[in-house]
Amino acid sequence: MPRTTIEIPEDVTAETDRLELHVEGPEGSVGRRLWYPGVSVTVSDGEVVIESDADDAETMSTLGTFESHVRNMFHGVREEWEYRMQIHYAHFPMQVTVEGDEVVIENFLGERAPRRTEVRGDTEVEVSEEEIVLRGPDKEAVGQTAGAIEQLTRVTDKDTRVFQDGVYIVEKPEKGGA
Repeated sequence: MPRTTIEIPEDVTAETDRLELHVEGPEGSVGRRLWYPGVSVTVSDGEVVIESDADDAETMSTLGTFESHVRNMFHGVREEWEYRMQIHYAHFPMQVTVEGDEVVIENFLGERAPRRTEVRGDTEVEVSEEEIVLRGPDKEAVGQTAGAIEQLTRVTDKDTRVFQDGVYIVEKPEKGGA
């Protein structure tokens, strides 16, 4: 019977509610549904226990995936995940602002209509002159927000060697979390 245990850090609390694992720490909280047939995730004695009755390859890989998710959750609620993006333009100065829960890019390649995308989860977005910094406890929400901003300024109908305007991810968090 395969079983993986992950010790809960001192300043973090974790609890399960049916199929959901909720983790809370000094930098915020993250909840995630961890479900796969025959795999159970429980919290006991200061540890998150991931176990299964089956030991086939697919179930074993799911155990490893769940372990990575839990470790990423622990890292996020203790230290936050951070992405750095660079704003690059050649001729038309683009303005990037945050309005409520949206990132708005105005004057991209001289366009009159602003481009918008939502900020996912508890992600904080800081915009300075040429840089955007995204931080948050949920690795997926921060990464999806960064990817959405990058895709918002994607140029499809022009030569990308010439038109290099856009917002690009220049620094991602390292793999492995801790």
